[in-house]
Amino acid sequence: MAVMRYQEALRLAMTEEMERDANVFLCGEEIGQYQGTYRVTEGLQQKFGPMRVLDTPISEVGIAGLATGAAMVGLRPVAEFMTWSFALSAMDQIVNHAAKITYMSGGRIRCPVVFRGPVGRGGQLSAQHSMSLESWYAHTPGLKVVAPATPADVKGLFKTAVRDDNPVIFMEHTALYPQRGEVPEDPEFTIPFGVAAVRREGADVTVVAYSHMVGVCLKAADLLAQEGIECEVIDLRTLVPLDMETVLTSVRKTNRAVVTQEEWKNVGFAAEVAARIYEQAFDYLDAPVERVGGADVPMPYARNLERAAIPHESDVIEAVRRTMS
Repeated sequence: MAVMRYQEALRLAMTEEMERDANVFLCGEEIGQYQGTYRVTEGLQQKFGPMRVLDTPISEVGIAGLATGAAMVGLRPVAEFMTWSFALSAMDQIVNHAAKITYMSGGRIRCPVVFRGPVGRGGQLSAQHSMSLESWYAHTPGLKVVAPATPADVKGLFKTAVRDDNPVIFMEHTALYPQRGEVPEDPEFTIPFGVAAVRREGADVTVVAYSHMVGVCLKAADLLAQEGIECEVIDLRTLVPLDMETVLTSVRKTNRAVVTQEEWKNVGFAAEVAARIYEQAFDYLDAPVERVGGADVPMPYARNLERAAIPHESDVIEAVRRTMS
């Protein structure tokens, strides 16, 4: 094990996969000479050259089109969006082409592309740079959606994404980049998709989270433990495929559930998880499923308003108290 930051673990995974497979290449805005806005690709163009770490024009639709076409002819591109908020202009390429080409070709054409980049609030980056849009992509058949919460997971899940024959949406929360943790140094360390992790065991209530909300929920669980309430915190890790069995096993034990997300609460991914709990574990519930999510407003710029728009430990604590009452 080595201790490193989230972004360093991601860079290590990229390096290992590029060394393992000559078909893997990176493309995106300012990822080469500038070495990436969040320094994720630092040093990679110097190591692998400009043909494998390709600086593109400022055109998200061009980046997505380049990566999709390259994947269709046998390469394994990793396309970076400077922020997933900017990827909205590339939705046609991602949803209408990358996600559908294998199905439309009857399996004759594969599209092993990874679309990656930062997501969520960036710390006073305002409305056009601070969106969490995972539900949009999880809604689309043909896409796999990954939201790692720890440095070890970002390495293991990224390597799985690169090796997958399907298009993968890989979302890295900006607040997680400086987070430190133990990371396996084994170049063959991977984490399979569709396997959630129980981050904290408890008997009173199941708390479901992913990405940055995992840390928020773990802090809330520590505070609730002081009141005698023991939360079982589940990190989904991947939204598509979704490991509902781990969630349902926990709910059958605790008989209560709180589902969290940072994105807008309205039509968010937490609603999907809550619905599946109702469908598959209704008879085990002793209280309604609670949801925690962001406020239904564009992200404000002012720090105090930005803080009010996103969920915190106190929101999770209040939801747990409601379901316990």
